[in-house]
Amino acid sequence: MAKQLDYHTIREIFTRFQEADPEPKGELEHVNVYTLVVAVALSAQATDAGVNKATRELFKIADTPQKMLDLGEDGLIEHIKTIGLFRQKAKNVIKLSRILVDEYGGEVPNSRAALQSLPGVGRKTANVVLNMWWRQPAQAVDTHIFRVGNRTGICPGKDVDTVERAIEDNIPAVFQLHAHHWLILHGRYHCKARKPQCPTCIIRDLCQFEDKTL
Repeated sequence: MAKQLDYHTIREIFTRFQEADPEPKGELEHVNVYTLVVAVALSAQATDAGVNKATRELFKIADTPQKMLDLGEDGLIEHIKTIGLFRQKAKNVIKLSRILVDEYGGEVPNSRAALQSLPGVGRKTANVVLNMWWRQPAQAVDTHIFRVGNRTGICPGKDVDTVERAIEDNIPAVFQLHAHHWLILHGRYHCKARKPQCPTCIIRDLCQFEDKTL
């Protein structure tokens, strides 16, 4: 685990991220906030590309909680059976859809606590929804962010909660809205787990990772 970088270094890192990609976007496809919740819930232990492939046709016919209930668990499974843990995920999506219809009038609530009360929705999923849909500076820490944060020193921590707090505490406020997308995309395409692309990395000179590739 690298040491926590200082304010000026972090500010320079995110200035470079912003210059390279001013408006980073999440890669999960969705048509409204409900389908975003479903997509993020389905993405646990799965790739965004795999989820998108499964949900493109699904969201054409089930883009509201009631339509998902009308489709039913078996119908949902037919669409998402290429995704890992699809049976449990289907149960959760049907359960959360029922709760949204019965307790929230078919609308998705926009507090972290209410979101996390839904089956299959953890803190990371809630933070993604709050950030991507309601543009709150919520930080959803996944494996990419955890790796990048600890390699570079941007937001080191022994667990995801510590890394989330390190992002909130150390990254300047002007970068908070897009911070988790910049970190995810950097981890997905540059600071990869097995072979990081250090030679072409735009923050190589600021990163504390000792095992840089040549």
